[in-house]
Amino acid sequence: MAVERTYIMLKPDCLKRKLIGKVISKIEEKGYAITNMKTMNLSEEILREHYAHIADKPFFPGIVEYMTSGLVLAMIVEGENVVKGMRILMGPTKFEEACAGTIRGDYAMSTSENIIHGSDSVENAEIEIKRFFE
Repeated sequence: MAVERTYIMLKPDCLKRKLIGKVISKIEEKGYAITNMKTMNLSEEILREHYAHIADKPFFPGIVEYMTSGLVLAMIVEGENVVKGMRILMGPTKFEEACAGTIRGDYAMSTSENIIHGSDSVENAEIEIKRFFE
């Protein structure tokens, strides 16, 4: 199995609640390597690009408000089957569907503020890595 890369972003609620260490521990305990990371403030412009598939939805301004409310931690994570593995480790987007032991199941308090983002495919991972790291 070839090593994959994925893009993982810890959202403002994760940083504000001081959960970075716990989330990184879960990622590393799974056996994945974090090969690059940086904190950053997101602009509405980059969010419109990142969330282009929902930028025309009525709830999008709320996403912009939330995602620009504080720092995020952008990461490149590598490992075998890391895209699928991280999706399982994160748990479903809807926090009430996330099982205990997953990042969202353990830490998310709502679907709108759900701690973490992860790429949903190898192709999107490369696009998102370029977007946030180049």
